Amino acid sequence: MNVMNFNVIPPPSRAATDLNYEADLKVALDPILVELLDRAEAAGWDRRKAAYTVMFLAARNLTDSKGPPGNGSSAS
Repeated sequence: MNVMNFNVIPPPSRAATDLNYEADLKVALDPILVELLDRAEAAGWDRRKAAYTVMFLAARNLTDSKGPPGNGSSAS
């Protein structure tokens, strides 16, 4: 049985400019994402909508530099 410690993400072994950097990152993050989606689904959330929400939150995390995260709404 392959047991992975989800509290540890392995560090990169290549420079960010290396062509295989993103492939290595996918390998590092994939089991963590699968576990997250499994847990969301087990809690009753739709897996596809959970995956979409992860993409939304990831994109917002890169673009939103205004304090704590909100609910994604632009309404004030």
